[in-house]
Amino acid sequence: MKNLLIVFVLLFSLSAYGAPHGDKLYATHCSACHGIDGKGGVGVPIALPSFLNSVSNEYLKKTIRLGRPGRIMPAFDVLSNAQVSAIVEHVRSWTDKPAPPESSASVKGDSEHGKQLFAKYCVQCHGENGSGGKGTGVTFSRKRDLPIIAPALNNTGFLAAASDVMIRDTIAFGREGTPMTSMLVAGLSENDIDDVVAYVRSLEKSAAELKQNLNQNDEEPPTIVVDSPYDLEETVENLKQAIIDQNFTLIRTDYLEHGLVEEGKENKKQVVLHFCNFGFLFEALAIDPRVGMFLPCRVTVIEKDGKVQLSAVNPKRLSRLFNNHELDAPCDEMYEVYSSLLEDATL
Repeated sequence: MKNLLIVFVLLFSLSAYGAPHGDKLYATHCSACHGIDGKGGVGVPIALPSFLNSVSNEYLKKTIRLGRPGRIMPAFDVLSNAQVSAIVEHVRSWTDKPAPPESSASVKGDSEHGKQLFAKYCVQCHGENGSGGKGTGVTFSRKRDLPIIAPALNNTGFLAAASDVMIRDTIAFGREGTPMTSMLVAGLSENDIDDVVAYVRSLEKSAAELKQNLNQNDEEPPTIVVDSPYDLEETVENLKQAIIDQNFTLIRTDYLEHGLVEEGKENKKQVVLHFCNFGFLFEALAIDPRVGMFLPCRVTVIEKDGKVQLSAVNPKRLSRLFNNHELDAPCDEMYEVYSSLLEDATL
């Protein structure tokens, strides 16, 4: 009996030790966007009682697993099922109410009538064809029309995660603490709401097409890389001159490892140049402050095995992450600037 008890305690200890910690997983994978307490940031607030008390655990798991293609929410397909469940359990700890059950019941309605109602009541927030509001999450840096950006509904991740019943209840009762008001209070009948649900569900075809286009955009390389025929020092000097010639201000030249290793031990064969056109920067920031991810500009020059390469982030690859079509033109412009600078520095 004593030996059996020891074995039981040992197995329990090993199981507890190996169990994933939802709070740590959330902090690592989710908090940067949704906030450490779930109150939002770049990502939408998920600790709102009106949200947590209206979504099933299955919805949360599918959202983590599938993400929102084309939005800021990535698909966490590298996490195990146990890790995803642990994150959901941690998120669920922010409410004292149990998760509503998952429903597979379908809602029947007239999608054509629902489309008309969507155009009248929903398009202002959720965008044409359910494409979603501009940007994502809560905006701290400047005012927007809405404190929380409305999600995209023509999204394969959302449509796969959300049941018809969840969509219907959200439309009917709204989400307290967000601009999403009750459409029953706004004057829609239950049949009207069923029609809107049918329209939202009909967006699955266009959502699949959008996802396919996004997958094609993934063919755009994440970085622009150019070989230099010159040595490191001459390449850096050529790049400085190219930056000045294109009316950019050279901010500083530094070793890539500066601040990451003890001062004086940086790799002298890895140099990064920081520069900016402040007029362009301010225009881009006015469109969306998230362009700070790649502005001011940076180009890295590295010499390895006698070969010198210049590299810069590819703004075309980044642009699709922002979910703001107004940024497409500045991102394309920055791509041309980077390409021109690297070409001029290596001629």
